Amino acid sequence: MTWETKSTAAPDSTTIIRGLVSAKRVPLGSEIYNRLLETLYDEAAALDERRFDDWVAMLTEDLVYQAPIRLTRTGPNRDRDVMRTMFHFDEDYGSIQMRTGRLEKSAWAEDPPSRCRRFVTNVRIGECDAAGEYEVVSYLFLERSRGDSPDNESATAERRDVWREVDGAYKLSRREIIVDQSVLGMSNFAVFL
Repeated sequence: MTWETKSTAAPDSTTIIRGLVSAKRVPLGSEIYNRLLETLYDEAAALDERRFDDWVAMLTEDLVYQAPIRLTRTGPNRDRDVMRTMFHFDEDYGSIQMRTGRLEKSAWAEDPPSRCRRFVTNVRIGECDAAGEYEVVSYLFLERSRGDSPDNESATAERRDVWREVDGAYKLSRREIIVDQSVLGMSNFAVFL
């Protein structure tokens, strides 16, 4: 798979990436599909419940966790709207450990902590070229409540993941988050998507 190295903001139309890249689809309802879907639900629950140690345990040490900037374009370039050279997030395993450590103690942007619900849907899974690795494309709806405000914030995104089987469990080794908004409606992205 080469989707992780391509920028849809480039003028070359061959770099536009939509949907599942893998040609080896994992069938809906199969054991692998169900186990990966359950893993996605467990991950969302760990993040919603602020169990960051449990979430970090679901990550590989060679993790790449990115959210590229979204552009609004018109005309013949309208489909080239993801800038994979600028990011909201550009994290690795070490930086995730540092961020979750700060969130467990006190981080100004998350004090008091956000109350979040992550809804994961439209899950499509394909086999990667490497044995035991799976491309997982899903949609995410995040609803966040902050402080005493009666108004919630929300964000929607497509997540493009690679999950790797390690010792009988699946661990996240790569996540690209394509946020639907080009101008963020949230005050910050101090939460994980």
